[in-house]
Formats: sequence, structure tokens, C-alpha cells
Amino acid sequence: MVAVEPSLEDILEEKKRVRNPLVPVGALMTAGVLTAGLISFRQGNSHLGQKLMRARVVVQGATVALMVGTAYYYGGNPWKSS
Repeated sequence: MVAVEPSLEDILEEKKRVRNPLVPVGALMTAGVLTAGLISFRQGNSHLGQKLMRARVVVQGATVALMVGTAYYYGGNPWKSS
């Protein structure tokens, strides 16, 4: 028997199913906190702006961790040679 390799469309369709819906939420939260921080800096409230920039770093880090965790969970270990 001849093994048939999956086409590019099959691979992309499979990848679409394993997307994490929380990643876009994290990205929007990061953009929202960034925007609020920039607005508060522009209005002269540097204390609040600094807190918002720190919050942005936390939210952005959580989003990246979520992306890496999802990729690891659904994709296996990328550093392990098969």
C-alpha cells in the first residue's frame, strides 16, 4: 500500500481546530490596557500610567504563556526529536 501524505489544506484545517479562543481575548486586553496607559500619560497622570504599563506587561506575559502552553499541549514537545 502507498501512504498518502496530507495536503497543505488538511494540515491548515487541523490547525484551525486547535486554536485557543483565549489568545485573542488576551491580545485585546493587552491592547486595551496599553491604550488606557498611553491616554493617562498624555493627560499627565503618570502614576496611573505607570501602573497600567505594569499591568500590560502582566497581561502580555499571560497571553504569551497561554500561546506557548497551547502549542505545547496540542503540538507535543518541539525540542524532542522523533
